[in-house]
Amino acid sequence: MSDKRKSRSRIRPVALAVIRDGSRLLVRRYTAPNGDRYYRPLGGAIEFGERAAQAVKREILEEIEAEIEQVRHLTTVENIFEREGERAHQIEFLFEARFVDRSLYGAELIDGTESSGKRIEAVWLDLSEPLDGPLYPEGLREMLTTE
Repeated sequence: MSDKRKSRSRIRPVALAVIRDGSRLLVRRYTAPNGDRYYRPLGGAIEFGERAAQAVKREILEEIEAEIEQVRHLTTVENIFEREGERAHQIEFLFEARFVDRSLYGAELIDGTESSGKRIEAVWLDLSEPLDGPLYPEGLREMLTTE
């Protein structure tokens, strides 16, 4: 491979939670260094020896202190992309799930914290409305709106 861009040089397996309420999808809101906004379902890295379904439950509990249930594998996608000047390669396991605490469906914003201590915001994104930034992984919106 002759690509001279910086690379993370390893494939990262992640588990993401697709938590829906009608046409709304719970996502983490990101702002890129250039100010552009984008969205991705909550979740994170699968640890060595951990099943993807276990990882998605753990990640949601760690990030927003919420338990999920009815975890069902939707699909797995391969995502090769560039972020902040570095190439990245992820295998993403997407799981549909429901909150145990149904009151979370009424929250406009759910605050959370990454394992690094960085604050995160989870918001409900209405997939029936125009978005102000892309939803990742690519193709997720189309998959969810054509079911």
